[in-house]
Amino acid sequence: MGFDVRLEDERGLRIDEVGDPLNLLHMLLPSPKDESFCCLRFVDPYGDTVFNRIHIDTVLAELKRIMAKATTNQERELLEKIGALVERCRLEPHLYVKFCGD
Repeated sequence: MGFDVRLEDERGLRIDEVGDPLNLLHMLLPSPKDESFCCLRFVDPYGDTVFNRIHIDTVLAELKRIMAKATTNQERELLEKIGALVERCRLEPHLYVKFCGD
């Protein structure tokens, strides 16, 4: 089972969600040792990682970087859906993107 990436409000209520039932995202995310990634290298595959509006521009830029690693349509589609959630977080106040690991 892969990540669930959720858009949540400030009370933790789920607004939208992208699932990763094929567990593709973990192969695309950078290593925690890759210091060229400021945010996505800290996504915990076994826990939850939350990003707020202050992180979002960096998260979007890093998603674009890992999009270049996507080799299949399924990987690209997954990253595009996650990117849409992140973009919505950027545009609307009091929203958070939560990567929920196994």
